[in-house]
Amino acid sequence: MKNIAVIGAGTMGNGIAHTFAQFNYNVHLIDVSQGALDKGMATISKNLDRMVAKEKISEADKTQTLANITTFTTIKDGAKNVDLVVEAATENVSLKSKIFKELDEVCNENTILATNTSSISITQIAAVTNRPEKVIGMHFMNPVPIMKLVEIIRGYNTTDNVMNTIVDLSKKVNKIPVEVNDYPGFVANRILMPMINESIETLYNGVAGVKEIDTVMMLGMAHPMGPLQLADFIGLDVCLSILNVMHDGFKNPKYAPCPLLVNMVMAGKLGIKSGEGFYDYSESRKAERVAKMFS
Repeated sequence: MKNIAVIGAGTMGNGIAHTFAQFNYNVHLIDVSQGALDKGMATISKNLDRMVAKEKISEADKTQTLANITTFTTIKDGAKNVDLVVEAATENVSLKSKIFKELDEVCNENTILATNTSSISITQIAAVTNRPEKVIGMHFMNPVPIMKLVEIIRGYNTTDNVMNTIVDLSKKVNKIPVEVNDYPGFVANRILMPMINESIETLYNGVAGVKEIDTVMMLGMAHPMGPLQLADFIGLDVCLSILNVMHDGFKNPKYAPCPLLVNMVMAGKLGIKSGEGFYDYSESRKAERVAKMFS
């Protein structure tokens, strides 16, 4: 396995491309938007600069990593003649199904198709292809170049050979693969998202403000960042999508998203990506407009 295509140049996609390229894989980074590709490559370059500054890699390593990435604006051009595709598009089942149908037509019969979905059924995605045995979940954590964990999710038809191949590949790029079963949210988000949702409920009910909730979880539970700041980092729209998938999948009201989360997403307050969520990133990372609403 040497040639890898990554679909989506956003936060997760450019991080995945960065990681494979840093380990000298030939990476095809695919996005329908040339602007998104340019932004993604700029992000990779900036992150590599940080690694150079910290003396984790050399300037030559940075140059080689960037040289290992080629960008494409179509799946037809970018996904042919690769050994693996990792899809990292928006967390939307219709979009992912459309992408996997096209991949099934474009890729050769031996290509493994992986998805970075954080909650959607691997079996459901695989069902739109003629190679469900070669479809697998490869859920990286954000920020990808730093975080060690990769959840490896086997679909109903995924073969042992494909599972073993992806586990071995994850180890080769210095990740720690953990095999989990195909249920909504898998392990990471099945546990994380209810905690984030309950934190938003706590704010919504006026129990405490943003800073107070995050401080309790950081100082009391030794979390590196509070759940509301983490939600901003993940993207409130992504949090809402994952909760909806789990709510639909389990039919359990404990996964129902808090009305405040729903309203913030509808208002375009998505966290860091939009400049404002539970914290205001457009003026100061410590400003808390939402908190003032409940003080």
